[in-house]
Amino acid sequence: MTPTPSIDPAVSRACRPLRRFSPWPTALAAAALMAACGGGGGGGFLPIVGTGGSPGSGTGGTPAATTHGVVTGSYYRKATVCIDTNSNGRCDSGEPTGTTDDNGAFTLQGQGPVVAEIGTGAQRYDPATGTVTPVMRPMVFRAPAQANAVVSGVSTELVALMDANGGNFDAARTALAARIGVTPAQLLSDFNTLADAAAQAALQNESDQSLERIAEAVAEAGDGGSRVAALRNRFALDGIENVVVIYAENRGFDNLYGLFPGANGIPGVNPSATGSVALQKDFDGSVLPVLPPVWGGVTAAGQTTTITQAQTVGMPNAMFRIDDPKGFFNTGTVVDQAVITRDLVHRFYNNQMQINGGANDRFAAYSDAGALSMGYFDGSAMKMWKIAQQYTLADNFFMGAFGGSFLNHQYLVCGCAPTYPNADAASSPAKASISAVDTDAAGNFVRLTPSASAPASVLNGAPTYANDSTLTPKDADGKFYAVNTMQPPFQPSGNAPAGSDTAGRYADPAKATTLPAQTQRTIADRLDAKGVSWAWYAGAWSASLQNRSNIYNGKTPNFQAHHQPFNYFAKFDPVSAADYRSAHLKDFDSQFLADASVGKLPAVTFYKPQGNLNQHNGYANVSDGDQHIADLIAKLQASPQWKHMLVVVTYDENGGFYDHATVPRGDRWGPGTRVPALVISPFAKKGFVDRTQYDTASILRFISHRWSLPMLDGVVARDAALVKNGGRPMGDLTGALDFGA
Repeated sequence: MTPTPSIDPAVSRACRPLRRFSPWPTALAAAALMAACGGGGGGGFLPIVGTGGSPGSGTGGTPAATTHGVVTGSYYRKATVCIDTNSNGRCDSGEPTGTTDDNGAFTLQGQGPVVAEIGTGAQRYDPATGTVTPVMRPMVFRAPAQANAVVSGVSTELVALMDANGGNFDAARTALAARIGVTPAQLLSDFNTLADAAAQAALQNESDQSLERIAEAVAEAGDGGSRVAALRNRFALDGIENVVVIYAENRGFDNLYGLFPGANGIPGVNPSATGSVALQKDFDGSVLPVLPPVWGGVTAAGQTTTITQAQTVGMPNAMFRIDDPKGFFNTGTVVDQAVITRDLVHRFYNNQMQINGGANDRFAAYSDAGALSMGYFDGSAMKMWKIAQQYTLADNFFMGAFGGSFLNHQYLVCGCAPTYPNADAASSPAKASISAVDTDAAGNFVRLTPSASAPASVLNGAPTYANDSTLTPKDADGKFYAVNTMQPPFQPSGNAPAGSDTAGRYADPAKATTLPAQTQRTIADRLDAKGVSWAWYAGAWSASLQNRSNIYNGKTPNFQAHHQPFNYFAKFDPVSAADYRSAHLKDFDSQFLADASVGKLPAVTFYKPQGNLNQHNGYANVSDGDQHIADLIAKLQASPQWKHMLVVVTYDENGGFYDHATVPRGDRWGPGTRVPALVISPFAKKGFVDRTQYDTASILRFISHRWSLPMLDGVVARDAALVKNGGRPMGDLTGALDFGA
């Protein structure tokens, strides 16, 4: 890497204003000042003749130049292009300006860094297919003075790296080229014309992935904000060397953070809330006069605190505080955050029925816990609440898939749903596990088929179904998908080994709930291909491999086998891939804290707490998991890796709890209900509520962007579906970051 030249502090102070004003006073003065200030390495210094133009005749003895180039990724038509003389990322009055033609080409009088403003009147032209698509969100591309003939998302990233490294063009170019996997010369080319197919694909991938980040940055900056800072914060990611994902359980955003100041919390209670609480409706669409009882009672069995079903009859049709210090409803009994509440149904089809196309008005009707679905806690006493106040809380983050933990863990690692081949075959153990659903004339899901004995009103009883099971019906491609809890084919699994499995490494494949090994691409494949280190750490992993009594034992540790997504994939076969498996699937208790303390966590680290610490209703409370995760954050902050670390704490799904935020319309898998997410890092915005639209796969987006990985197919499909349905793609968490001036 080329070092940044050492500059005398007095000269540096004299140079600062020259980054903001142009033209240079004279050619001689410019040359002298450029030499003193380090040769014009930053995007703000204007060379007399730049790389993209040709000399011309000027006035007053100062040479003039012309800049020719293209705005690409594919090519952008009708974009406004200018010489960014004040390096503010905008085309201002008085700056040399032009417009791109049908091939994305432009000519400008002058030299220097270039900006392309791509408004909603512009078009994107793909030369490979001949297609033209309108630009839906305004964007801005930047290119440095040293390489201003190709203006693209990649050049924009290059300038952002220069903004972050003090203006060192060579260092930024070398680092970005290495991360993408191309040569420095290829980095600055029009990749549409590259003969090297691999380099072309890598640059196209990088360019395509940049577009939403650029659109978000432009929207954030608005008319008066700093585009330079906004773009830098979305691209200058090299300072982050470690990403740690902590994946907790079963809490909607309103359920824990509905009272958080400044967040879109509970309407009528939180002054910052938008929207309203939906009046809950019965099966027939009529508004419920009261909420249904909490079927089976509020509290899980075996505790001193008890609230029965009978004590919950007649609760108002509204959200309510579970841990009300005056007592739950009319009981006078306080259900604090150390009490374990009963579990609530949180399954694939049920969640869609509760959301009801975005109305969110059937949560109580399609819950097996009735009124409890409308409850929330005052999270202000939580330790993680205090951490959220110090860093960034995302209040527009949705669970990636409809339903429960099993599918959302799969979505976290592959952006996909698992498949079960030939589930309807006579010999298939899962032939009775195909869910019965009602569809409309176009074949779209409407509801789970009610059972013959289903109540006519939820006030008379919880809903029942003909077959709410683990698999989808066969689709048009002849595929069955696993959407509700199934067990890993490898131990530790909720299904014991078959009698013939003397080594005890596998789950019994004859069990209807044992999922066949999966072969879809995961984020692990992308990281492996790029040589980026990673691991999944799980609480009680080793203990549960050694002793099956730790699995689903309802106490400590209550290891949850279906929360271990990589254990479903053939690549982690315990016999044929034993070494690879042990290198990446690790035990939290014996390895995570030791690795963190000495600075040896992999670049990408996932952590899944054991059952009693994951905050899941029915077998875990709020407070124990809150304390555990907060303690872990403190240990990470003490790690040698902390200064280059980004931690994401989020929840797999909502646990069946109501949330008032409208769910974006995506694809057949989701997204589902809103959940909390915290971004904790030296680079996280401090005391910030991030309103950017995210989902679970935004974590995959960030990892892919940071290490320039090809995006997983399911993540690409999700964003395309959001756009097709009139929405916008999900963000990648960079809206929560601030890399400073």
